[in-house]
Amino acid sequence: MPGVTDVCHQTWFGGIYQDPKNFFMQMPVEPECLLRLYPEFRLSEAEQKAWFADREGAVVGRATAEKFGWKVGQRIPLQATIWRKKDNSSTWEFNLDGIYDGAEKGTDTTLFFFHYDYFDESRLFGSGEVGWYVIRIADPARAPAIAAELDGLFANSPAETKTTTERAFAQAFAKQVGDTGAIVRAILGAVFFTILLVAANTMAQSVRERTSELAVLKTLRLHRPARAGARAGRIARARRHRRPLGARPRVGVDRCGRRSHRHGHAAQFLPPDARLAYGVLCLVGVGVVAGIFPALQAMRLRIVDALRQV
Repeated sequence: MPGVTDVCHQTWFGGIYQDPKNFFMQMPVEPECLLRLYPEFRLSEAEQKAWFADREGAVVGRATAEKFGWKVGQRIPLQATIWRKKDNSSTWEFNLDGIYDGAEKGTDTTLFFFHYDYFDESRLFGSGEVGWYVIRIADPARAPAIAAELDGLFANSPAETKTTTERAFAQAFAKQVGDTGAIVRAILGAVFFTILLVAANTMAQSVRERTSELAVLKTLRLHRPARAGARAGRIARARRHRRPLGARPRVGVDRCGRRSHRHGHAAQFLPPDARLAYGVLCLVGVGVVAGIFPALQAMRLRIVDALRQV
C-alpha cells in the first residue's frame, strides 16, 4: 500500500514465570523484522546472530533480566495460560540468547521475544494466525487516512481490522485490565469519606468534652468575634497564669487575620500547580464539613444548660 514502508506481526503469549505475580509481556515475533521495526532495541551483533540461528532462542529486556537474575545462555521455562503445545503440555522452554537495552531512556526493557516459527509449529491450535500487525508509515501525518484505507480493505470480511496508532493501541491494551482512572478515583473517594467521618467524630467529641469550658467562655462573652480579641487580651494581662482555655488561640487568629488583610498576603497565596490547589481545596472542604456542625452546636449552646452538666 502506498505510504507503508514496513510491517511485522506479533501475538500475545501470556505465559507465567514461576508465579502469576511475575507478569511481563511475551510475544512470538520474526526476529529480523522486529529489530528492523524497533531500532531502539539494542542487541550486540553476536547476540543477534545467536538469536537468529537458535529456533528455541529468545531475547529479553534488561529490566526483566535483572528482576529475575537471568543470564545469557540460561534456559527459561514459561507456563502457558493460553497456548498449550501439541503434546498437551503447558511448559515452554527457551534459550536466552540475548538481553537488549534501550537506545533511549523511555524504551520498554521488560519485553520477552521468541521465534514465531517455533511457536506456530508447536502450539496445539490456531496455526497460521497472528494477534496483530505493526505497520510503519513514511508520513505520520497520514496515519488516520492510511488507517481508514486499511480498515476499508477488510470491511465485511471474516477478519475485520481496527487500525490505530501505537499509543492508542497500548492504552486500549491497558484498559482491558480495567479503568485505572476510575479505580483510583473510587479509592480516593473512599479515603476522603473515611477522613471526613474521623475528623467529624473528633470535632464532635471535642465539643462534648469541653461543654463546661465553652459555657465559661460564653459567660465571658468570648464567643463573639468582634470582642473576643480585646477581651481575651485584657483577661490574659490580668490573669497571666490562669488564662482561660481558648483565649490565646483566638487572639492569635484574630491578629494574624488583621495582618494578612493589611499586607494583602491572602491574595498572594496562589499555588503554581493546579493539582496542588485542587488538593488544598479538598482538604479545606473536608475541614469545613467536619467542623461546621460541631461549631454550630457550640454556638447554640445555652450557658445554663451547659453549666448544669458540670
